[in-house]
Amino acid sequence: MRARLVAALDVPTLPTSDFDLNGRAPADLDARPAGVLVAFLPGGDLILTKRASGLRHHPGQIALPGGKVDPGDADETAAALREAQEEVGLDPARVEVLGTLPPHRTVTGFAMTPVVALVRGPFAAVPEAGEVDEVFTVPFAHVVDPARYRLERRRWRGDWRSYHVAPYGPYYIWGATARVLFALARRLTA
Repeated sequence: MRARLVAALDVPTLPTSDFDLNGRAPADLDARPAGVLVAFLPGGDLILTKRASGLRHHPGQIALPGGKVDPGDADETAAALREAQEEVGLDPARVEVLGTLPPHRTVTGFAMTPVVALVRGPFAAVPEAGEVDEVFTVPFAHVVDPARYRLERRRWRGDWRSYHVAPYGPYYIWGATARVLFALARRLTA
């Protein structure tokens, strides 16, 4: 798995965007830097979260651990590692960072850098109360199979918007999270 991920990170691709399927990004849309951790456990499962239902932004959505770059963060990788420790209790010392994918620009104004990593040893998740309702894993085989992804669309702010989805059991993985994982799956099968 490690060798496949490292090779995939070497495949040249352009940055992705929530606007890829829906026209051009507005020129005045801020792109605040953020980092998300695409962390695989020793058995190959990917760590994902279900955001708390009481959050103001993206309540109940499936997400990769991560968030915006804070002033104390050196870069997007540092932000992803810090946020993963806060959100799911993942000790950064147990994470081997393999590299990053190009930033993904979101409709909510973030330039989200996916940080691909492996977790060393067993991991017992500790969800951050009030921010994470659940921590769960998805098998490597599901994440890296482009056939698991499809396009759907819905109305958002008065317009129809298309987006990627990759449902897994009771979890509806969609939007930016699905788009980032789909980009990784395409690299792994290139």
